[in-house]
Amino acid sequence: MSQAPRINGQRLWDSLMEMAQIGATPKGGVSRLALTEEDRIGRDLFKQWAIEAGCTVKVDAMGNMFARRPGRDDSLPPVVTGSHGDSQPAGGKFDGIYGVLAGLEVVRSLNDHGIATERSIEVINWTNEEGSRFAPAMIASGVYTGVFDLEYGLSRTDAQGVSIGQALQQIGYAGNEPMGGRDIHAAFELHIEQGPILEAEDITIGVVSGAQGQRWYEIELHGRSAHAGTTPMNHRLDALLGVARIVEAVNAMGLAQGDEGRATVGWVQVYPNSRNVVPGRALFSVEFRHPDEAVLEQLDAQLRTEVADIAAATGLGHELKQIFQYAPIAFDAACVDQVQRAAVELGYSHKRMISGAGHDACYLSRVAPTAMIFVPCVDGLSHNEAEHIHPHWSEAGANVLLQAVLAKANEH
Repeated sequence: MSQAPRINGQRLWDSLMEMAQIGATPKGGVSRLALTEEDRIGRDLFKQWAIEAGCTVKVDAMGNMFARRPGRDDSLPPVVTGSHGDSQPAGGKFDGIYGVLAGLEVVRSLNDHGIATERSIEVINWTNEEGSRFAPAMIASGVYTGVFDLEYGLSRTDAQGVSIGQALQQIGYAGNEPMGGRDIHAAFELHIEQGPILEAEDITIGVVSGAQGQRWYEIELHGRSAHAGTTPMNHRLDALLGVARIVEAVNAMGLAQGDEGRATVGWVQVYPNSRNVVPGRALFSVEFRHPDEAVLEQLDAQLRTEVADIAAATGLGHELKQIFQYAPIAFDAACVDQVQRAAVELGYSHKRMISGAGHDACYLSRVAPTAMIFVPCVDGLSHNEAEHIHPHWSEAGANVLLQAVLAKANEH
């Protein structure tokens, strides 16, 4: 058994359970939307705990929180870890916040063991990763890394017209630290897998080497609304029929890519949406994900061909526009190797894998050597109030994080 220092698993679990009371839902999840009162209370608690652990806490203009444990040479670029504290409207109590509190537990455990590090360590709580109140997702880490400018980030609004800038002022987290522009030695994000692979294969640690690229589309089909009782089948221009055929084609395109393919139609609006009217118009989404940009290019071309052919065959007009493109991410090889070494040293089963979801680490990898660590979640369920992980998974992931952060924080 490795003699490497370990985190306090019970303390981490207790912290997770205490944080889960903020925005708790009747079904055991949380509703802690970005920059709401519940988010403020959660931020205040994290700040309190970080200060009690000897950290200084600073906040930047997008509300990102940085809890810093000083190193021997505070002038060296730090090692950072963390994730996000906001949730889905009816989300789980581990998505995001597990990575924030595991980072805090790394600091606490280093204190317990009396371990000083050469470099400072920062635990980050990123703002609005989920994108469930303000779109797009990962907006604050995107501003931090230069993907979006600050004006754009602060101007994003929710369904009530409240901007991120206004919401930050309302909850007292409009900080004055500059946005990015500094060196980071290494970055690690610990997260639940949000999928079924690790649990199904009885593997404790996912060594995440990269993230899938994404392409999002909106498609509109134009037909003709007509009376459902008096319009013969061969006289119809049914927009929903076109949607159904495209959905089937998109599904087949995803299946053709094997284990790494993802193809989804997740949102549909039908007009006039009346039970006795043939639909005359439909607007819907298509999303592809894959770790190979060439495959995404192929899927893009195939989608355009399929939509045009199906629209022509059903007599429909069509418009297709790509609304989002996110290139595949390859994480830093040295950081990924460090995660794997930590898993080996600690005796945890592990496998290399690609993240199917976007995370703040994906944007952070543009400006810093970065890697991610996954732990299983029960039934692969996430973005759901029933989301759950076992305490021993929680502890294992944080132990791997501790070793990876400690190794990098002592590099000269």
